[in-house]
Amino acid sequence: MPIKISNLSKTYNNGVKALDNICLDFNKGMLGLLGPNGAGKSTFMRTLATLQEPDSGSILFDEIDVLKNPMELRKVLGYLPQEFGVYPRVSAEELLDYFAILKGITSKSERGKIIQYVLEITNLYEVRKKHVESFSGGMKQRFGIAQLLLNKPKLIIVDEPTAGLDPTERNRFLHVLREVGTDNTVIFSTHIVEDIKDLCHEVCFMNKGRVLKQTTPTMAIAEIQGKIWAKNISRTALENEESKYNIISSKYNADNSLTIRIYSENQTDKGWNAVEPQLEDVYFISLNSLN
Repeated sequence: MPIKISNLSKTYNNGVKALDNICLDFNKGMLGLLGPNGAGKSTFMRTLATLQEPDSGSILFDEIDVLKNPMELRKVLGYLPQEFGVYPRVSAEELLDYFAILKGITSKSERGKIIQYVLEITNLYEVRKKHVESFSGGMKQRFGIAQLLLNKPKLIIVDEPTAGLDPTERNRFLHVLREVGTDNTVIFSTHIVEDIKDLCHEVCFMNKGRVLKQTTPTMAIAEIQGKIWAKNISRTALENEESKYNIISSKYNADNSLTIRIYSENQTDKGWNAVEPQLEDVYFISLNSLN
């Protein structure tokens, strides 16, 4: 179930170029779309989900020309936006039954089987009689996955699903998404590096409407092996270090000092130590490539 995106561009009326000639190829599994807020990720996801049209370009999914035949894609699409509303005073089971009818599942017994399946896979079966509006943020996101699975989608698009979730809810949600991604093509948008690291088969770094790099997390880290250097400094020394080096990240330590990291092909001045690279380093290096 490959998806092929070619020369996709979108400029809004205010002159903002949200998508800048995006090209991307991916097959079955999970693709993590990683970029800061304002990178164009949500515009990209809405375009893939046929909710808005680009100015130019093409999208092909499993032999479907998405821009010419959006209704064909919607038959096999599952979409979870950043935010979605729910009806008040309606249980999870009742709301899923309603959504299943809207998706064309006319047989009551068939609806019952698929609803039980999606509730179980999202760990919501025990709370199926409770009103969805009373769910926690993480439970609502898992309910979002449950509703998109009703039509057994081949392509699943999930936009910033862990924003605002506490660590426990986030881990539960990512576990569900990992299960769902085994047999489907999933495109998962986030600005949280940790969401991508152990979850996605491939990662696509995006900023300012452009795809900066598409690779696997393992390959991305291997490419900068031996090229990340770190040292501890006092807070007052940061400005001086920034004037000499292109610092890719800095973090506070328990003693109120800072650990700064740089990317360099060769060993730098005294005091810098080679450290194991992280996916976060690749992310910051990619973002700096446009500055």
